Amino acid sequence: MTKRNTDPISISAALGEFVEKNKLQKGIDKVNVADAWYALNPVFKKYTTSIRFERETLFINLSSSVFREELSYGKEKIVQRLNEAIGKDVIKKLVLR
Repeated sequence: MTKRNTDPISISAALGEFVEKNKLQKGIDKVNVADAWYALNPVFKKYTTSIRFERETLFINLSSSVFREELSYGKEKIVQRLNEAIGKDVIKKLVLR
């Protein structure tokens, strides 16, 4: 019979270890980025047609060219606020289409 490790471990540590071992962090970051985008401003949900996050770049497709132009003036601030909402710097660049 094998001997089990009887040292207690917190659930957050166990989940962190599981995520790291199974290389799930990229997928979790994608979900967190999308959630943070919609939480940043309720109007975003109305005009956003799709969100894609790849290689530290967030691609946002918008249905309104006027809204896209307005957002383009504050890209750096949007990236900063999204990273703050996520809790770490995962977004380096924002592309509005």
